[in-house]
Amino acid sequence: MTDKRIKEKAGKIKLLILDVDGVMTDGSIILDNEGNELKRFHVRDGHGIRMIQKAGITVGIITGRKSNVLKLRAKELGIKEVYQKVFKKSMVYEKLLEKYECKDENAAFMGDDVVDRELFKRAGLTAAPADAEEYAKNWADIVTKREGGRGAVREFVDLILKSSGLWEKVSGESLD
Repeated sequence: MTDKRIKEKAGKIKLLILDVDGVMTDGSIILDNEGNELKRFHVRDGHGIRMIQKAGITVGIITGRKSNVLKLRAKELGIKEVYQKVFKKSMVYEKLLEKYECKDENAAFMGDDVVDRELFKRAGLTAAPADAEEYAKNWADIVTKREGGRGAVREFVDLILKSSGLWEKVSGESLD
């Protein structure tokens, strides 16, 4: 996709929707002897989420698994739109579009696997981490250089902010 087309799409974004395992995390699920689930989140992804929120873009999470760890991380980042154990992501996607008075072109989405196909097909700007499944990368507008849970979300957020002209508003830095 050309830089011009990315700028065009990024300028319309009002809502960023993220998958979790393989996007916000590296996809690993660690269980201890007591059955506690552990996940590793990248601090720069979290900072990117805060930056895009500061720019006025709402962040939502739609994931097929349920995890207390995710609930804690989302609360820490101020993400109020968290939907876990969702098997038909498009239903929640529709509700979010309606709630925030958005159209498909106003939504950005990042996913990594076959369960994300419908959102890849609908969202106005889509991305997949470098280590996503091959078909997910083929569906995405952008494939990040970074892997899931290792800065991929931040890379996508930075691209949206810089392409839409919101970078200076949230970073205090000029791109010149």
